[in-house]
Amino acid sequence: MRHDVRSVLPVQATLGEGPVWIGRDAALWFVDIKQRHVHRFDPATGTAHRWDAPEQVGWVLPSADGGMIAGLQSGLYRFDPADGTFRPHATPDGHPTHNRLNDAATDSHGRIWFGTMDDGESADTGRLFAHHGGAIRCSGLPAVTITNGPAVHGSTLYHTDTLGKTIWRAAIRDDGTLGPEERFVTIEEGAGWPDGSVADADGCLWVALWGGWGVRRYDPAGQLMGTVRLPASNITKIAFGGPDLRTAYATSARKGLDAAALAEQPEAGNLFAFDPGVAGVAVTPAVV
Repeated sequence: MRHDVRSVLPVQATLGEGPVWIGRDAALWFVDIKQRHVHRFDPATGTAHRWDAPEQVGWVLPSADGGMIAGLQSGLYRFDPADGTFRPHATPDGHPTHNRLNDAATDSHGRIWFGTMDDGESADTGRLFAHHGGAIRCSGLPAVTITNGPAVHGSTLYHTDTLGKTIWRAAIRDDGTLGPEERFVTIEEGAGWPDGSVADADGCLWVALWGGWGVRRYDPAGQLMGTVRLPASNITKIAFGGPDLRTAYATSARKGLDAAALAEQPEAGNLFAFDPGVAGVAVTPAVV
């Protein structure tokens, strides 16, 4: 099928990330980590808004109390779009100053699953955490350099070791702890590095590929079902949006691209949209 890939917002992000469709706003929210920007895109009107964050910002998510929660370099913050303020909310224990929060997702209970990473991308200090009702708990999974792509479908959590090129999964128990992890997919050499991921309504996982020019869809058994090529090499994550959750929005990045690469892909860093041929799952607001 044709996916009708198109650039819908020319933000030229240094490191676009964290797209999330917030139904109560009928809008797509995402961030530019390195420029410390929070973006909101309203597809019905084509308008966009931008806020400046006080630190590198990895993601924003809706909260169940009607507000917003953001993952900044130093921890979780309450974000108020009305006045653009960020208020400290919680910090993971032992969070090194050279780490930052990188990617996040909620499960059906409103837990935030989020990862940290070494901002210098060299030390194995990245951890996966869960936040629920004010408390932060380390998942207990092994530390890696770059955590990425926490995604949830039902009671299954997927999480990514980007430099290890591997996506893992584990069952989420009723008490919010994780069962044993198992390898889900390893990305082959030459295909890029796995970045953000999200599950669709059929339980398949969509994986963005940094340096891979697109996103892949894997079935629950880890078999590759298809690839959507985009006009930028560094694709960071997709979100399902629109009133029927049948439009895929993809963030991208200009980070690491030299002048020759940018000439080849002038739309790098923009927000893209395409028809995925399947619906997504509505995001559960976080219980904070």
